[in-house]
Amino acid sequence: MKPGIGIRLRHHLLYCIVFLLACPGVTHAFYQWRRGDDNVEMRGLIRLFGIVYDNPEDEFLYEDETGGGLGEVARLIIESQVGRHLGFELNAAQSHVPSSVAVGAANLGAPLEVERSAALEWSFSDEDFARLAVDRLNGRWSYQRLDLTLGRQPVNLATTFYFTPNDFFAPFAAQSFFRVYKLGVDAARAEMRLGDLSQLSLISVLGYERDADSDTGWSDSPDSGRTSNLARISTVLGDFEWALLGGGVRETEILGGSLQGEFFGWLGVRAEGHHASPDDTAQDSYKELALGLEHRWENSLELRLEQFYHGSGAGAVEEYKISPTLGLTESIYLARRYTALGASYEFTPLLNGQMVAVYNWTDHSYLLSLNAVYSLSDESELSVIVSIPDGDKPEGTAIGSEFGLYPYSLNIELRAYF
Repeated sequence: MKPGIGIRLRHHLLYCIVFLLACPGVTHAFYQWRRGDDNVEMRGLIRLFGIVYDNPEDEFLYEDETGGGLGEVARLIIESQVGRHLGFELNAAQSHVPSSVAVGAANLGAPLEVERSAALEWSFSDEDFARLAVDRLNGRWSYQRLDLTLGRQPVNLATTFYFTPNDFFAPFAAQSFFRVYKLGVDAARAEMRLGDLSQLSLISVLGYERDADSDTGWSDSPDSGRTSNLARISTVLGDFEWALLGGGVRETEILGGSLQGEFFGWLGVRAEGHHASPDDTAQDSYKELALGLEHRWENSLELRLEQFYHGSGAGAVEEYKISPTLGLTESIYLARRYTALGASYEFTPLLNGQMVAVYNWTDHSYLLSLNAVYSLSDESELSVIVSIPDGDKPEGTAIGSEFGLYPYSLNIELRAYF
């Protein structure tokens, strides 16, 4: 944390630490019922977190120089199986995240919103993120080599880890450490096993228009023009899985692919990308490519290096465009070229550490994020995240660099699973 953080920020930090460490990590058994092929399993998660942050000194872009607060998310997961062929999933979350906390948590990398119907979300505050949301609600039918899933579900076509150009729906940012639950979208998905090592996926995801009057910022009814339809086929050749994908994503034609595997049983290789051609002729076509190398040693140390070419990004700071709408061509990344270097290590059976450094080659700014997770019990853990950005700071409305816009921040979170 940079010097001169101020008395107010230190008070927020002390309040967060006392509050979270005073909460006991009690373990609970999940509920499970089974009779023959029928079963029901209920699980839950409670997240209590506090954050303090220090914004760049720019009164035009930031209302407060320092801030912080507390938030919570309570999640209920129900999974059931009816006979051999039918399955159902419900994942709902009740959250209360004050606006000051949401602003400070923006650089933690988890998406705050996703394009989906507002009909399954209810907001209880005009100022804070206090809402009840159904993240997943779907049914699955399986028979022999075919799986059909209909309803709200997570859709992830990514192969790489930090930069995921083929993840079109609510992707995580490179600096996101907690990825247990991916937000769901309203979709239909068919998975067909063509062979022991080959598969065909057909995916259709409903799109929605912006609606400022709704609780979530999206309309209740689907917009056919923004509906996405994709096909992906994958197989294994040699030591690699190869995949091709194509279709349309929110009025943009996509053709791409991915691969993942190992060289010499030692060096992991992941790559993915696509060529995008917007239906709007006023927009140019572009390419998105990511390549990653990784290795894990026997002592638990794992290193991962990824390079990202973001073809729809800006080639100069003056061309940066910040939009609240994160569509296919409005990425969470502003520039054209990035590198991420990450590491993880198990210090003890109870303490795990992770870090990732993201470098922007356009404006030479970077973001360093450090995460420590300590296991308090079999079903509870304490997480601490420190985010340290560096880059030219904004001056009024002029952006100096991408990560120069980010605040220094400290996040402490208690998670209890049951």
